[in-house]
Amino acid sequence: MVKRAKVQSQTETQPEMATAIISKNPPNFSKIPFRARKARKLSSKSPTVQVSVSVNENPPLKLSSVLPQTLKPLTSKPEIEIALNYLRSSDPLLATLIDTHPPPEFKSDSLPFQSLSRSIIYQQLAYKAANSIYTRFVTLCGGESLVIPDSVSSLSAIQLREAGVSGRKASYLHDLAEKFRNGCLSDSSILEMDDESLLRMLTMVKGIGVWTVHMFMIFSLQRPDVLPVGDLGVRKGVQRLYGLKEVPRPLEMEKLCEKWKPYRTVGAWYMWRLMDPPKSNTHHISSIT
Repeated sequence: MVKRAKVQSQTETQPEMATAIISKNPPNFSKIPFRARKARKLSSKSPTVQVSVSVNENPPLKLSSVLPQTLKPLTSKPEIEIALNYLRSSDPLLATLIDTHPPPEFKSDSLPFQSLSRSIIYQQLAYKAANSIYTRFVTLCGGESLVIPDSVSSLSAIQLREAGVSGRKASYLHDLAEKFRNGCLSDSSILEMDDESLLRMLTMVKGIGVWTVHMFMIFSLQRPDVLPVGDLGVRKGVQRLYGLKEVPRPLEMEKLCEKWKPYRTVGAWYMWRLMDPPKSNTHHISSIT
């Protein structure tokens, strides 16, 4: 279990880092030869990237300079493979890290409302305690599938407190449920929003700050280009990766990690891995799924 560091962002206290599930070794990256030719498709289900290279070009065009036409959630191995290949060619230091660690795997079967409710309950708590409280909360709702706005709204602060949810978090859950019930938010609208709109709308909910939204976007929605600049684990990872004297501040993070776009989510995942190497092949996310 990873230690948590308190980093204030709006109304929440943030853990030091989040950890993610790891799978098998990352695929090998094939460099484009100098001889003129067209690059093959990376995957039958992935965007086609066509690159023509002429011997007269100086310098020859690299695969890393060509982005997929449409970015997709990181829900499949082909999408993650594209991201890894891109990052290898964009950042040599990150490439070394990618080749010495298993590739990331982002999985979540929960609907947005369920994931957000869980993230509120898990804030500021050790995993074991949070998991126990969340289990009792789910029981109060009538089961995982019934963690819905109406059922959460029907629970009184006293009932939630008896389950271990603090009075403050109970008010956060009720505010989240109310914003879903009045149409301000919905599972479908959250899935359709762009990153900027999602950040703006979700931080309107009591108890949900920027860090929680970033974790939600990474681990629940599998968005490919999220850089959690307020996460201390990611910031320390960037410090170690680039040999910096101090932990970079958010604005410095934006500049340093610019080269990772549009796959900053994957870059951030490797910063967590750099700071918290897994002790086994079944290291799980500690806070948000």
